[in-house]
Order: sequence, then structure tokens, then C-alpha cells
Amino acid sequence: MGMTLAEKILAAKCGRKEVSPGDLINAKVDLVMANDVTAPIAIRQFYNLGVKDVFDKSRVVFVPSHFMPPRDIATAEQGKIMREFAHEMGIVWYELGQAGIEHILLPWKGHVVPGDLYCGADSHTPTCGALGAFACGMGSTDIAVAMATGETWMKVPATMRLIYHGHMQKWTRSKDLILHTIGEIGTDGATYKAMQFEGEALKDMSMDARFTMANMVAEAGGKTGLMVADEVTIEYVKPRALREWTVYEPDPDAEYLETFEFDASAIEPTVALPFSPGNTKTVSEVAKEDIKIDQVFIGSCTNARMEDLREAAEIMAGKTIAPWVRCIVIPATQDIFKEALSEGLIQTFTEAGCQVSAATCGPCLGGHYGVLAEGERCVSTSNRNFPGRMGHPKAEAFLVNPPVAAAAAIAGRIVHPDEVVAEKAAV
Repeated sequence: MGMTLAEKILAAKCGRKEVSPGDLINAKVDLVMANDVTAPIAIRQFYNLGVKDVFDKSRVVFVPSHFMPPRDIATAEQGKIMREFAHEMGIVWYELGQAGIEHILLPWKGHVVPGDLYCGADSHTPTCGALGAFACGMGSTDIAVAMATGETWMKVPATMRLIYHGHMQKWTRSKDLILHTIGEIGTDGATYKAMQFEGEALKDMSMDARFTMANMVAEAGGKTGLMVADEVTIEYVKPRALREWTVYEPDPDAEYLETFEFDASAIEPTVALPFSPGNTKTVSEVAKEDIKIDQVFIGSCTNARMEDLREAAEIMAGKTIAPWVRCIVIPATQDIFKEALSEGLIQTFTEAGCQVSAATCGPCLGGHYGVLAEGERCVSTSNRNFPGRMGHPKAEAFLVNPPVAAAAAIAGRIVHPDEVVAEKAAV
């Protein structure tokens, strides 16, 4: 029996010729990551193990991202704990001014490569599965053990195959494909499964777009999300990889738990309405409801890369956001911030009336830089809109792609991008 992409990688990491769904394995990890929320817990557990050093200093990475710069004394203490441990152990540490959101920073810096088994103490670690790696989120105790031993145990997940045929419409993005998918299978539809993404539509995508799809595996309950590494992947990896990589491919006779096929050309820009990423409608449907908004957030590990910022800036150029709207733009990493600055995107955003902030997760998790008050509505390029996710439990978040977010900021309500672009052309 052939193996899926996930099974191929896990078999290699546990030293077996083959593995099957349900097998319990002990596997060698290639990279371990924790952030300012999860690292302090992992550090305490690491010391409880009685070990003196990490398994490999170059393969343990700490990134301050969620509440950084610190919003209060408590979060400052969290940062101090991880900073001191990182310096003590000599592991890879990205300080403020160099860092950003880990799920975008690590592949950008070459820490994750095809064929990796990458364990991160954050649920959106599967983002890096777009590189053809097995990337999965884990609890802080498991991360402590992985830091100490370079190994982890897990149950081999069954694989769900998702095939996207055709080419996307003008305003449809990879964010819409994954929102549409979650709307179809539900937020528990991929629970502890590997989601293997394939199809003609993926071949059209940049790495930025592919990362967005893999990122939201977590919102479907998935263990990991993977794409086979191709020419686009290798072109991205080659100039930045810090070590050698291996490209794995699923066997033609691999067995899948289930297969879903989608016509990408029929998927419209999609909105996830409160209070679930699976509560989806097309933007055309939502626009008819005339939903007035208070805030727009363009950022997060889902959509804060250069491609996302360029698309949002193109729509905002020469226009001003609605007077009752506050629009917060947060580039994912310091490098992306600098590139956006050099291209003039930061100026475009600020001239449109946006607040551009330092690289951080910010309001995505209700951290800071844009927490919502009771009854407020936010259009967001992030990945979750559960009650209380971005602030008050009675605030509402609508998940969209970057062009739809930019259009909403200009219009002051949720609209199809064509409405704003047409107005711009008329002017």
C-alpha cells in the first residue's frame, strides 16, 4: 500500500519503511518553536525534566510575537523569561526589531524546508506545510520534551485529500479557497487529519498564497496541512534555506480517508461571518446586507505578507478610509515592514488614514493594537472570529481576503472590491 505525503515524511522521521494511520510513532524533529505565550510554560517543563541543554541550539527557535512589544507588566515578564532562557541556552532568538510573526518569519529566514518535521507551540504552525513539510502545533509540555530530546511521539493521522481544479476569479484568493473549504467540511471536519492540498489552482499560487491556505488548517481541526513541493516552492526555498532538504511526494496508490474536489473558478470572494470560520457566505451575498463596520485589520499570520500588503495598498491608493472606520495594518515581520516601506506601501496606507504598527500578532488574538469593544464590528484578514477572539465577546469579526478588507475600509461596510475599484476609476 502506498503512502500519502504526511505518511512519507513521518515514516522517514521515525526510521520505518512505512507507517499507517493510527500508528503510534516516536519521530525525530527538525525544528522546534515557541513564542511569548507558550515558551514560558515549556521552559518550566524543560527545567523539570532535569536536563541541562537543548538537543540542538540551531534547531530551537524562540520568537516574541503575540504580545510584543509588551502591552503590560505581565507580558513583559513573559518576554523576559523566554529572552533569558534563549540567551542561557544559546538557541536561535529573534529580538524585537528583527522578529515578527513566527509562522511567516521562520520560512522567510530559511528555518523550515521541504521534508521537515516541524513542531511549534502554536496552533497555526501548519502554515509551513505549504513547503512540503509536516508542520504541526503542540502543547508546551511536548515542546519541552522536543527541545530536550529532539524527538516527539504522535499518532499518524489519516489524510484528507483536497483537490482544487481550474483557475481563480479576479478577486478570489487562496484565503477564499480555504474559507470555502471550511464552510463545506466544518470547523471539525479535519479533526486530527492531515489535509493534503492539490490541484491546478495551487500551481497558479505564489508561496505567499500557499502559506495562507495551510495556515487555516487549524480552523478545520487539522493536525497538519501539506502541499507537494514544486518549482515555486524550490525557488522560494533555495536562496534562504539554512540546511539541505528532501522533497517527498505521495504514492499514486496512497489511501485517503476521503477526497474533496472543488472548482476554484466557481469560488467567489468569501466572508466568514460571526462567530465561526465555517459560517461562510460570498461577499456578494454579504454586501446586500449593508453591514456597517467600525474597524478593519490587515495583518496576522494568515495575510500580512508582501503580496497581501501590495493588493490592499493598490485598492487604497489615492483614496481615504471611511471617517467612522479605523484601519490597522500590521506587516508580519520587520523585513516585510522594511520592504513595504521601500515600495511606498506604508505611505499609501498612512495617506489613506490607516494606522501602521510594528510587526506583531496584535488584535488577531485580542492581544493589543486594536482590541474590540462591545458591539463593534471588525473586518479582518486573520483566521478566527470566535466570540471574544478579538476583544469583547459581543464584538463581531468578519474574515476576508486582503482586497475585500481594503475595500471595506474605504466603503465603511462590507462590499465587493469591484464597488470600490469602480468608484476609483470613475474619479
